Amino acid sequence: MVKKVAVGRRVFLGMAGFAAVGIAFGAKIQRAVSDVVGSGFGGLLPGGDHFRIYTITGQLPVIKPEEYKLEVSGLVERPASFSLDDLRAMPSVSLVRDFHCVTGWVVPSVHWEGVRLSHILESVGVSPSAVALSFDSYDGADTESLTLDQARLPDVIVAYKMLGGPVTVEHGGPVRLYVAPMFGYKSIKWLSAIRVVDRVEPGFWEQNGYPLNGWIDGSTGATDPGHE
Repeated sequence: MVKKVAVGRRVFLGMAGFAAVGIAFGAKIQRAVSDVVGSGFGGLLPGGDHFRIYTITGQLPVIKPEEYKLEVSGLVERPASFSLDDLRAMPSVSLVRDFHCVTGWVVPSVHWEGVRLSHILESVGVSPSAVALSFDSYDGADTESLTLDQARLPDVIVAYKMLGGPVTVEHGGPVRLYVAPMFGYKSIKWLSAIRVVDRVEPGFWEQNGYPLNGWIDGSTGATDPGHE
């Protein structure tokens, strides 16, 4: 069962006012996303460990680690459902990388640990007709996408540890995606499902104006707010 902790409207408005001091929200994206998800957009939450924590729904989905499941389906030979223990039993990888938000703030030298997404894809067997991956979140709202080539990069992981411990609820735990070479909006939190598909399906933020490819060291044209 997924329990959701609400971020109340009064709390949200107070936090959003505080956040406005340090974050310049892009008006075009702000209006577009607000039309979709209402006043929950951009709820800045405390306890971020130097991250600026946001929720697009006004709630945080709380998934008990023992109940966590990652569903992998679509154009694969062996659809699978992985528990947190299953993921921990796979070959692990550790990274120390900066986390970049598209707005410009950076958290340096974040320690990440998990399993390479490429390993999960190998374990289920990807169909020759596959082109991309589509990701879903336990929050019921966020989605993301990567091409198959991007998903197979060695620094794209399904993370179950960060900052020296398990991924917290605020940071998208118990399991989240971490796409090291791209801005934070590509690293979907509360990862619930991976679908292997035959075309790129733009995610939530791409549908609201963000570029499909959020490379940190390239020109994305993005000047509107990112999130963690």
